[in-house]
Amino acid sequence: MLHLSSIRKIFQGVPDRCQMFRMFDRHAQRPNRWQDDAGALYAGEWFEIGAVDHDYMFEILPPFWMRGDMFAMREFLTDSVTSVFFALTIDGELRHFHGYCDLSDKPSPDRMRVAIVDRESRPVKAMTRTERLDHIWSATHDNYRSYAGERWPEPSRGKRTITVYGGSRGTTLSLLDDLTDEVISTKLPVHLRTLPDAIAA
Repeated sequence: MLHLSSIRKIFQGVPDRCQMFRMFDRHAQRPNRWQDDAGALYAGEWFEIGAVDHDYMFEILPPFWMRGDMFAMREFLTDSVTSVFFALTIDGELRHFHGYCDLSDKPSPDRMRVAIVDRESRPVKAMTRTERLDHIWSATHDNYRSYAGERWPEPSRGKRTITVYGGSRGTTLSLLDDLTDEVISTKLPVHLRTLPDAIAA
């Protein structure tokens, strides 16, 4: 059950380079990886990166296009979805971001820029439940996350799954969206557990 989502933050904080490259293809285990066009799955995802990694990506290949505070990668993830990198001044600080934009929708990079600035300009740091789940998914190694396959009931197939430690019961595979608040808290880094809940925009 792969679906289109809106512009969304998928990681809290700044990942190192290894994490950054893992998040470039964080849906690698999706069903029918080589048969489907997963553009709708990736388009809209964004996260912060370091200045050094931003410049590194700029130097890999000549950009597909560059304007103002953003540039697009020449290598496309799908037919029309590619990486767009941003250098944005937010509250007087220059910060850098990566996002996947569907360039068949020409205003999508500008909408993403506006969404990033809006999200990162909030005076109180908070996370929505969706952002918490996306952070957990992004930070979990491939060996411990997957997608529900044919052994799952029909309505669950294609949904994201994650390994959960159940104490004396050992580990179990659970749907990511079904994690309880308690499990979510244990899977988040300590510094993120006490952030207040945010109302989804």
